[in-house]
Amino acid sequence: MNEADSNLMKSSRLYQRFLAEKEEILRHKWFESEKAGHDIGFEKALLDWIVNHRAKWRAAKQGGAS
Repeated sequence: MNEADSNLMKSSRLYQRFLAEKEEILRHKWFESEKAGHDIGFEKALLDWIVNHRAKWRAAKQGGAS
């Protein structure tokens, strides 16, 4: 990927949304790992976040973007 393509990708809304979701998943992983007393792993945190938090998080983000 050349620099122009890389800059375009980094400035895209889709990529920014991906990064924001990834940050939330990592935050969720940290909290859940602290509660469990051990690292629960990214996959478990990802699935739990998608099932239990994603819809509400997206709705809040859309409401705040207006």
